[in-house]
Amino acid sequence: MFKTTTLAIFASLTISINSFAATPISSDANVFIISPENGAVVSSPVTVMFGLSGAGVAPAGVDKKNTGHHHLIINSATPDMKKAIAKDANHKHFGGGQTQATIDLKPGKHTLQLVLGDKGHVPHNPPVVSKTIEITVK
Repeated sequence: MFKTTTLAIFASLTISINSFAATPISSDANVFIISPENGAVVSSPVTVMFGLSGAGVAPAGVDKKNTGHHHLIINSATPDMKKAIAKDANHKHFGGGQTQATIDLKPGKHTLQLVLGDKGHVPHNPPVVSKTIEITVK
C-alpha cells in the first residue's frame, strides 16, 4: 500500500510540475504596448493596444510553436516567470487572442505591462515581457 501511495503522489507531483514548464519561444519575440504611450494623460475608459513581433498570437489552450497570448498587468509587479499568471483585477487575461483591450481605470497614476503567456498562461522561455509604462488618468 505504501509503495502504491508513494507512486501516486510522485506521479501527481510530476504532472503538477510539468504543467507549469515554460514553453520555448523564439529569442526574437518582443511584446510592447503600442498605445497609450509612456507618460500619456488619458481619460477612462482606456484602450490599450498590444504589439508583438518575432512570434504569433494564438488563443489560450492552442499548442502552436512560437505563439502565445497577451496578459495585461495593471498596477502590479512583474509576475513570477515560473508560474501561471494570476487572473484578477491586476492581471487581465486575453486568452481569445485579443490584441487590444478597453479598461476602466480610476483617476490617478497607473502602470501597465504586457506578458506573453503560453497555452496554459505560463510565461515562455525566455520570458517575453514589455517595459512597464506609466499613464495618468484624468
